Amino acid sequence: MFPIPVQTHLFKTWKDEEKKKKAVMARLNTRPTLDSFGRAESGILPLSESAAQWSFDLNAHDVKCWRAAAFAPSLGRNSFVALSTIGAMLETRGRLEAFLETYKKAVEFPPATHDFESFLSHAQPDTEVVLHGYLGHRSDLSKKLAFVRLADPTLKHSLQIVAFAKKDAFEKLKALNAHSPVAVRGIVQRKKGKPSETGGAPADDTWELALEDIHPLNDFPKDIIMTPETVFAPEQRYLQLRSDVELRDALRFRAQVHNTCKKELEESCQPPFVEIETPLLFKSTPEGAREFLVPTRRSGLAYALPQSPQQYKQILMASGMPRYYQFARCFRDEDLRADRQPEFTQLDLEMSFATGEDVMRTVEGVVRRLWSTLMKDPAPEGSFRRMSYQDVMARYGSDKPDTRYGMEIVRLDHLLPVDLISKITPLALPIVEAFKIEGNDNDPAETYKFISEFLDSPAGAPFNDNPDGGPGVFVYNGKQPLCGLQPFGFEAAEQVEELLEPDHGDLIILQARPNAPFSGGSTPIGDLRRALHNAAVSTGFKPAPTGFDFMWVVDFPLFSPSSDSEPGQGGAAGISSTHHPFTAPKSAADVDLLLTDPTQAVADHYDLVVNGVELGGGSRRIHDAAVQEFILREILQMPSERLADFSHLLNALRAGCPPHAGLALGFDRLVAVMLGKESVRDVIAFPKTGKGGDDAMVRAPSPMTAEALETYHLQLKSQ
Repeated sequence: MFPIPVQTHLFKTWKDEEKKKKAVMARLNTRPTLDSFGRAESGILPLSESAAQWSFDLNAHDVKCWRAAAFAPSLGRNSFVALSTIGAMLETRGRLEAFLETYKKAVEFPPATHDFESFLSHAQPDTEVVLHGYLGHRSDLSKKLAFVRLADPTLKHSLQIVAFAKKDAFEKLKALNAHSPVAVRGIVQRKKGKPSETGGAPADDTWELALEDIHPLNDFPKDIIMTPETVFAPEQRYLQLRSDVELRDALRFRAQVHNTCKKELEESCQPPFVEIETPLLFKSTPEGAREFLVPTRRSGLAYALPQSPQQYKQILMASGMPRYYQFARCFRDEDLRADRQPEFTQLDLEMSFATGEDVMRTVEGVVRRLWSTLMKDPAPEGSFRRMSYQDVMARYGSDKPDTRYGMEIVRLDHLLPVDLISKITPLALPIVEAFKIEGNDNDPAETYKFISEFLDSPAGAPFNDNPDGGPGVFVYNGKQPLCGLQPFGFEAAEQVEELLEPDHGDLIILQARPNAPFSGGSTPIGDLRRALHNAAVSTGFKPAPTGFDFMWVVDFPLFSPSSDSEPGQGGAAGISSTHHPFTAPKSAADVDLLLTDPTQAVADHYDLVVNGVELGGGSRRIHDAAVQEFILREILQMPSERLADFSHLLNALRAGCPPHAGLALGFDRLVAVMLGKESVRDVIAFPKTGKGGDDAMVRAPSPMTAEALETYHLQLKSQ
């Protein structure tokens, strides 16, 4: 719809308008004076119901059968518009007709006779072929000869095109911009001379195409600059993908990982796993993470997007489906990190009449097939090594440690003099732990420089500000008294040397923490260990570790103290399920502890950890409805209304559900680890960015309109 300014100021009264109407109508039969752009310089034309159609010639452009209603349906019976405005309309109309004509040609484009790979493998000289792809930058050798590379639709291959001025396609080629999609028809010939630029796509040096015709399919605008050095913002994710071969290759690799997992579960496992989709519109149930709610048009009712398909897959086990899997979309309303997205994919599986041992063996088979099929070095044979939660927390300060670079933690508080402990922490009776970092070429000066720069950097600030005390830093120096360990005293220094076995130039770090059982995913010294290692690698102080270290972390506590930072399960007991409330106790003794001391019970839970990344976690589930209800009601102390949210699951368990166990692999993390990527954003086509999980490209989330708020019976709280 074109807005037309109505010039009502021309006539002040109806009589004046009628008086001049005849003069105006007479002027319609007179060709208006045109300016240099073909626009009417003066005059007016009527738009009225009685003059619904008209035509005239404007600068050799025929404009026929224009209906006034198409421009100004709201204008009155005798409204008028300036001829200069009509000229602008016709200019717009001309552009419209031009790009629609171009689009018509693009709609009916010739099919390709070959894809690039088959063409490059089976090309025959002097044959005519049609290929699709993107133009590279044209190179004009003369007024009569030009070269350009054609990249295939995958941007993996390219071919040289030779254009001669005697062909009509020569001028068509010169009118096209680089990176434009085209269909090219040409004659195959053996390539001669030095190959030209590839425009970013790999070249084939055997064949080239003598251009016969070129069919533009769209135009790449000149205002978009795309070079190897161009950095595109997240708002232009499509250009990020198109200009970055690593991103495109990562998506192709992701598809290969998907297909390999599918083959292993469906072809190698007996009985085979069955891929089953579960609903995305679920209900709100307290499983441990914040949910995304989906309001409905029914007042007060909302769906919740699933944190995982956990409850549906357990119900499938009660439904006679013994082996289930799917690549499940999951949603958690959490802040972004390098390894976390608000929506993500997991390879989810469940097995009935099975234990955790069965699940771990199955997952090890999936991992081995992935590494043997897609990776340079295969995964280790035999069962992956296992470490308990207590062990990894004590030795590495993390429930997902990277054990490749050593730096094991030892406890020292029983060895240290009281005055040294009081200098590093205000805590009474603390636990003091230590680890060492091997020095760079045994040079204490380099070690001093490294640790000083780290503690002065933003990465070191959280450790300096630890209310339980900052890190104690010592550089082992054989040229100093007690090798730089004077504050330890002679006896303690000797024992520390026996425990840590430091060499000249090594760095020794001490850190205190409250004397309490392990809980959560890490300790302060574990966080410091990881941060210092990352800094050492990034600054070149230490080389990056290589290879893949697979391990299972097992024997987690069944329950942990509730945290203000985590929603938990909404109970009043002050404890929450460490993972989710459907995890079974590991042994008969742990079942007994449910009555006497639930916090001491061990869960039959297992996490797969590779190089410090938790790839997935699973557990044996509670398959007895009475036990499940007891944990929800009595141990977690869920209110009755929250307990009712699980009635569907309890009913399914009550219907003779068999024992079952399962696991979910973080699919995005898995692909990132296999490719050595630091962030899962590099293996997702359209990731969320920023702390709030925004999609900058489509500008989501977007503000709700008043109409939407009314439709879904919502009201915004005043700020």
